[in-house]
Amino acid sequence: MFYQKDDFRRSLSKKDDEEWRPSFFRDYGRIIHSPSFRRLQGKTQVFPGHESDFFRNRLTHSLEVAQIAEGIADRLNTEHPELKKMDARQRIDTRLCAAASLIHDLGHPPFGHNGERALDHAMHSHGGFEGNAQTLRIVTKLERKARDANNVPYGLDLCYRTLASILKYDSLIPRARPEGAKLSKGYYQSEREIVSEIKKHVLGSYVVPDGEFKTVECAIMDIADDIAYSTYDLEDSLKAGFLTPAAILSSPPRLMNDVAKKVSDELQKNVAAVEAMAVFVEIFTDPNQRVGDKGDLEKFIDQYNAYDQLAKSGYFRTQLSSQLVKEAIGSVTLTYNADCPAMSKVHLSAEAKLRVEVLKQYTYLATIFSSRVKLPEYRGYEVVMGIFKALAGPKGHLLMPDDVRDQYYLCGGDMDTEMRLICDFVAGMTDRYAMEFYGRLHSDGPQSMFKPI
Repeated sequence: MFYQKDDFRRSLSKKDDEEWRPSFFRDYGRIIHSPSFRRLQGKTQVFPGHESDFFRNRLTHSLEVAQIAEGIADRLNTEHPELKKMDARQRIDTRLCAAASLIHDLGHPPFGHNGERALDHAMHSHGGFEGNAQTLRIVTKLERKARDANNVPYGLDLCYRTLASILKYDSLIPRARPEGAKLSKGYYQSEREIVSEIKKHVLGSYVVPDGEFKTVECAIMDIADDIAYSTYDLEDSLKAGFLTPAAILSSPPRLMNDVAKKVSDELQKNVAAVEAMAVFVEIFTDPNQRVGDKGDLEKFIDQYNAYDQLAKSGYFRTQLSSQLVKEAIGSVTLTYNADCPAMSKVHLSAEAKLRVEVLKQYTYLATIFSSRVKLPEYRGYEVVMGIFKALAGPKGHLLMPDDVRDQYYLCGGDMDTEMRLICDFVAGMTDRYAMEFYGRLHSDGPQSMFKPI
C-alpha cells in the first residue's frame, strides 16, 4: 500500500477530489497548463532549437522522461511479487511518476548548464542557484495558481506526495559558501519550511536519516531521466552529424580515458576505458553485417559505409533508441520497504547502469564539450550574466515588467530577497526571450519600445 491520506493533502486547498479526478490527476493537469511547463519548449536540451525542429528541447525531453517513468512503474506493478498482491489503486501511481517527470526540469534557466552556472555565480553571496532547488521554488511559490487570503503565494498548490516526488536531493543549500566551493544540490533556505511539511506528511512517524529522503516515484523519475539523457542525446548527436558509429568506435584514447574516469566517479567503482568502449562495440556491431572473404581495404570500406549508413538512417536511429530504452526499463528492480512503502528503493542493474553512464558521459564529453557547441554556450553565459548585472544594478528593477517590479517593492530593501527575485525572473526566461531582452539592453537595433517586456 503505497499511499495514505496525508499524501493527498495540500498546503492550501482542502477541496475533496471528485471520483473521476483523483489528486495526482489534478496535479498532472496543473503542471500541463502552467506557463513554466510551456516555456520548456524554448529552452535548449543539447542543440539550440533554432538549428532544427528535429532536435529535442526541455519540453520534449520531459515528455519522453514521463513516458519512460510510466513504463518503469507499469512493469514493476505488473511483475513485482509484492505489488501484484495489492489493489491496483495502491500500487505505484503511474500518473504521479509522469507528473514528477514533467516537473523535473522546470527550474532550468535559459542556455542549459551555462545559464545555470552564470546565475550561480551572480547569486554566490545570496544562496546560489541550482536547477532542482529552483524547480521546487517554482511549483511552491512562483507559479500563479494559488494564493491564500493574505495573498501569500502557494505556486501550483500540489499534493505533498507530488512535491516529494521532485525532491531528488535531501540537502539544505547554505546561504553562503567559500569562494570557489562547488554548489551543493538540494533546496533553498526559502523552501526549508515546505520541505519539512512534505516530509511530515509523507513519512508520518517513520524516521529517515538526514540526506536520505527520496520517494519511490522520485527514484523512478531520476532513473527515467538518466535513460532519456543517455539514449536521446546520442540520437540527436547522430542526427546532427556530431557523432557517427565509426567515429565513436575509433575514439582517441584520451577521450575514452576521460569517459572511463567520469563513469568510475558516478558508479563509485573502477571502470577501464576498454570496458567503456565495449558498450559501443556491443551496440553497433551487427553480426548480419559481417563481410565475407575480402581484402583488408575492401573490408574497411564496407564496414565504414555500413556505419555511415547507420548514422544517416532515421530508421536505425529510432530502432537503436527504442531498443536501448526497452532494455533499460526491463533492468529496473524494486526493493520494497514494507514499513514505509514510499521509501522503497529502485535501481538499475549493474550492467544497465554501466551502459547508461557510458552513453551519457561519452555524449557529454564528445558533443557538449565540442567547440561548435561551446561557442553558443559561451554566448549564453554572457547573455544571462549581462541581464542579471543590469537588473541588479542601480535602478535595475525599473527594467523589469510591471508585475515583477511590484514584487520587488515588496522586498522591503532586503538584498537577499531582491537578488532572489531577479534570479527568478531571469531563470524563467526562454533562450529566445533572453536573447531579445539582452538585445534591448545592448544591441544597436533593439526591439520597438511598444513591444511588451
